[in-house]
Amino acid sequence: MSDSATYAAFWLYKARPHWRRSLENIFSADDSGAQARFIQKIGEHSDKVSLRGAYSTVGFRHDVDMILWFTTQDPDALQRLAVDLNKSDLGPSLDMRYNYVGTAGSSQYDKTHGPAFMKGTPPKDYLSVYPFTKTPDWFLLPFEDRRDMMKYHGELGNEFPTILTNTVNSFGIQDQEFIVALEDDDPSVLVKMVQRLREAEVRKYTAVDTPIFLGRRKDLTEVLKDLA
Repeated sequence: MSDSATYAAFWLYKARPHWRRSLENIFSADDSGAQARFIQKIGEHSDKVSLRGAYSTVGFRHDVDMILWFTTQDPDALQRLAVDLNKSDLGPSLDMRYNYVGTAGSSQYDKTHGPAFMKGTPPKDYLSVYPFTKTPDWFLLPFEDRRDMMKYHGELGNEFPTILTNTVNSFGIQDQEFIVALEDDDPSVLVKMVQRLREAEVRKYTAVDTPIFLGRRKDLTEVLKDLA
C-alpha cells in the first residue's frame, strides 16, 4: 500500500423504519447509550480514520438521512471501522444506502489544484456530493483539448471563491470514475455555481452526475438525533 494514497469515503445511511416506529425506545436511556457507543467507536479508530464531517440529509433526500465523510491512508482501517459500526448497537438500525470511495490527488490538468480537504481547509456547513462519470469519447480526445476545456471549466468555478471543491478518483474500484464533493456555507451558492458550469463545453462529455446528496454538517450527536 502506498503511503501517499489518501482515501475519501462517503457513507450514506438511512434509518430503518423499526427505529422510528419504536418511539418509546428512541428516547430511552438505552438508545442514548447506543448513540454514544456509536460515536465512541468512531473515536476508537481516529488514529487511522478521520471524520471530516457528519451531515444530516433529513428533509433534503427521501432515501438518505445521514452522510459520514471519512478520510484515511489505510483502506483496511476504513473497512475495520465499517465492520465495527455494523456490529455496534446502532448498526441494525442503520441501512447504508450508498457508499462512495476514491483516492485524492492533484488534477492531471492543473497540478496546483487538488481537494480542499487535502490542504487542511476546514469544512463548510453544507456538503453536496455525487458520483461522476465521463463519456468514453472524453478519454479519446487529445490531452491538450481536454486540458483547455478543463481550464475554462475551472475559470467558471473561480467565480464562486467561497465554494470548496473536492474531487477524488474511483477508477477501477467503484462504478463511477470520480466523486465530486462541494462545500459551502450557503447552498444557494452551490446552485449558482453548478448552473454556471453547465455553460462549459466539457459538459457534453458528462455521462453520469446523479444522484446528488445535500447534507447539513452538524455535531455527530445532533445528526443521530435527527434520525429519530
